[in-house]
Order: sequence, then structure tokens, then C-alpha cells
Amino acid sequence: MRRVRLLATVLAVVATAVSAPAVAVSSPSPGAAPAGVQRLGSAGYCPDANGVTVVVDYQGLGFATEIRCAPGDQPTGLAALENAGFVVTGTDRWGKAFICRINGQPTPATEPCVNTPPASAYWSYWHAPNGGSWTYSQFGATGRKPPLGSFEGWSFSQNAGPTTNPPPRVAPVRP
Repeated sequence: MRRVRLLATVLAVVATAVSAPAVAVSSPSPGAAPAGVQRLGSAGYCPDANGVTVVVDYQGLGFATEIRCAPGDQPTGLAALENAGFVVTGTDRWGKAFICRINGQPTPATEPCVNTPPASAYWSYWHAPNGGSWTYSQFGATGRKPPLGSFEGWSFSQNAGPTTNPPPRVAPVRP
């Protein structure tokens, strides 16, 4: 059942994707942009509802959770992730329609990003209104427009799937 649900999610992502070549960019560590890449957005929560707060939880990879603000209206979840300042790598086969790495994690030695990562170790995509609860996205990041003032979440977990992958460990509440 979990594989069927994952396959349906992957197909939805692919169906909504814009054809684009994959660009492999690695980062020396989470939180650091690669040399020559300027960070967009700002660190921390968006101060008001004029932006989208993006939470990246590296929980299955052993790094601290990052929170950044993508200012203003965001056309897609992928745009919010990138405009908040995260470096995104898609797969060779699907481009950024299937997000394989965020800020170089997992590393190329762990996941080559040729096709889709395994169903037991991938970036799950979540969303929530300010003050609400995280909801596992049924759409890919290229097929969802986050509302102003909302939260976008990314959580990496090992040995979990669509029904067991935990949401980000940060509550979607703007301080």
C-alpha cells in the first residue's frame, strides 16, 4: 500500500513538472551555500504574513533543522524552497520535479540522484498554515502554490515511507 501511495505521489509530481535539466550542485554542509552562490531569503521565520516560512529538517541525516524566509508571494513550493536560500538538486531523470538533495544532503556518495531516491529514504514535502498542523503534501513542490504567511516543510527520514515519515520537528507557528 505504501509503495502504491508513493508511486501515485511520484506520478503526480512528474505530471505537474516543467521539463528542466537537472543541475547537480553540492554544498559542503547543510546551511552553507556552495562557493559563488548567494543566499536568497533570510534566516529565521518570516516576520509577518508577507512571505513563506520554509523549514528543512535534516533529522534522518543528523543535522540541525534550518528555518528561512522566502519573502513575498511564491509561485510554487519549489520556488519558496529556493527563494528562501536552499540549494536544490533534482534527479537526472526528473530534474527538480523530484527533489533529491537540499543543501547537498544526502551526499552524492549516499544517493547519486540518477532516478528517484528509495521509498525508504527521501525528502518528504509538508505544508501548514501559520498556527496549524503539518500536512503531508499530495502534490509535488512544482504543483503547489503556498499561500502567503504559510509554512513549507521538508523532512528527511531513513527507513520511513509516506505514511510513516515524520513531519518537520518545528511547529508551524510564526513567533
